[in-house]
Amino acid sequence: MVVCGDDGLAHRLATELRGVYREQVVLVVPPSRRTPPQPMAGRARAASAALFGRMVTAVNRGTGDSDDTLVPDERVMEAAEPTEAVLADAGVDRAAALALVYDDDETNIRAALTARRLNPRLRLVLRLYNRRLGQHIEELLDQAAELAAGATASHRDGHGRHGGHGADIATTVLSDADTTAPALVATALVGTSKVVDAEGLLLRAVERRPPRPGEVADPGLCTLALLSATSNDPAGAEGSEDSGDGPRLLPDAEAVAAATGRGAVVLEQVSYSGPPLPARRAGVMPFASLFSARLRWSLAGLVAAVVALAVALIVVTDDHPLHAIYITLLDLFAINDPAVGAPLGQQVLQLLSGLVGLLLLPVLLAAVLEALGTFRTASALRKPPRGLSGHVVLLGLGKIGTRVLTRLRELHIPVVCVEADPEARGMAVARRLRVPVVVGDVTQEGVLESAKIHRADALLALTSVDTTNLEAVLYARSVRPDLRAVLRLYDDDFAKAVYRTLRTAHPAALTRSRSVSHLAAPAFAGAMMGRQILGAIPVERRVLLFAAVVVDGHPQLEGRTVAEAFRPGAWRVLALDTAARGDAAGAEPPGSGLVWDLPDTYVLRAGDRVVLAATRRGLAELLGRRTRSPR
Repeated sequence: MVVCGDDGLAHRLATELRGVYREQVVLVVPPSRRTPPQPMAGRARAASAALFGRMVTAVNRGTGDSDDTLVPDERVMEAAEPTEAVLADAGVDRAAALALVYDDDETNIRAALTARRLNPRLRLVLRLYNRRLGQHIEELLDQAAELAAGATASHRDGHGRHGGHGADIATTVLSDADTTAPALVATALVGTSKVVDAEGLLLRAVERRPPRPGEVADPGLCTLALLSATSNDPAGAEGSEDSGDGPRLLPDAEAVAAATGRGAVVLEQVSYSGPPLPARRAGVMPFASLFSARLRWSLAGLVAAVVALAVALIVVTDDHPLHAIYITLLDLFAINDPAVGAPLGQQVLQLLSGLVGLLLLPVLLAAVLEALGTFRTASALRKPPRGLSGHVVLLGLGKIGTRVLTRLRELHIPVVCVEADPEARGMAVARRLRVPVVVGDVTQEGVLESAKIHRADALLALTSVDTTNLEAVLYARSVRPDLRAVLRLYDDDFAKAVYRTLRTAHPAALTRSRSVSHLAAPAFAGAMMGRQILGAIPVERRVLLFAAVVVDGHPQLEGRTVAEAFRPGAWRVLALDTAARGDAAGAEPPGSGLVWDLPDTYVLRAGDRVVLAATRRGLAELLGRRTRSPR
């Protein structure tokens, strides 16, 4: 595997490939004597980038695992740009996959075109923020790879086939904003980042303590692992090799029933249980937001005065109610004849109607002006409603914050955004989604109060400045000590230090500090392993992989029932993707193509596409890959 980049994501990705998948990695980074070009703002970010630039040798250290042994001969190269000579020196022509994670999109695209020419069968992973451009680049590079592979196969055996390796030579375009959004959303909702995005469905792995005598533990969607025997012992070394019984991945039902006194890791679906969004018809503006409260009270007072005058005219003249209302309105708008020679009471009522008409004129003018102003600003920004509670306060509408905002609204979660720049990237998205936005600096007094932070459920501090995020979380802690807070920090080590400090200072509150590179690296690493990899979840010192596999061509799955295809400790079928074929094994859940409650008697057919959990060794055996062995 070859990784080329100029910031912390490249280093973290190399560590992920070695530590989780046990792959040989060649890391290409800018020279340590130079500061890599950083278009991102913020002194803290630039300092962190310089720190990562000096740590090119730190990626050669890994942690042990019971599945495989780390290959020691990793390689680090220093180059200012990924030119053709640099890529060739890195061994791209012999590599299985290449990740281009420079912060500049043009650099990644240029290097991808060069790498595809050097190795048509190379699996490419690019970091691009522009989704539309990324789709075009994927199609272009995949088409070039298929043509080159087809020509090679035709030259070798006279056939236009290339052995069905389209998935191996695929191009995947990812964005660190898209890949970190699910983990940030899940952290804000349920307090964990152990999340897998399975076909648009967010799943989380939850560690549960052993049930008490007489209790029945909720199994969730399934039991992924049994924790080590000493994982709940404060004096034990959790998950270490000498801690007694280590974690047991993918146990069968008998093992789960016999594992008394051991915690478990179960799979659950991430859902929102807070107050729902208010039901509102699309395109219809509520009357309460059209006029201010003072104007509404003024209009109500004038209407009451007109009704009182009409009733008084009925009493004085004994006239018909409809005619009396008509005469009152004529007097109100001063278009009636003077009541000369009429009874005294009718003359007095005419004068009072004229006076009310004079008062009505400025109120009507104010109503017109307010309505015009409301319609003018309706497409701009909305203010937080007065009675809003149980919402998520999102700080920062940059590329990360915009993606997180979109995911939160897809889950129908009420959000209030805070942004200092009126021309920020996510302002247009907030207008389109009709999300309340408070324009102001979060470090200024009263800004978080305007976002109703005292009644919020969670705070997501995702600005591009680390100190701003930290200051906002500390201030929110002083206002609401039990608030669930998640802050984005650029440096992973700094994020860990902040997390430990906040956890010590506020032990009863849930605080999470997340590094974007730490959250994005698993998705990029999974894409380098192939498009079928959905993600990975750590279980103590071991790792569970989630993959989407087509049953056709796998004798361990095809023609077998779900129970027969389950191999404890290796792999387990979790769900069936009904979107891959027209029929389904059961009722399809609304809004999802995945069926989770598969019966054990369901027979897996050649056209089925399943989501399964597997260990590294089990997935390598299932997909026909060779696992790394010690030298």
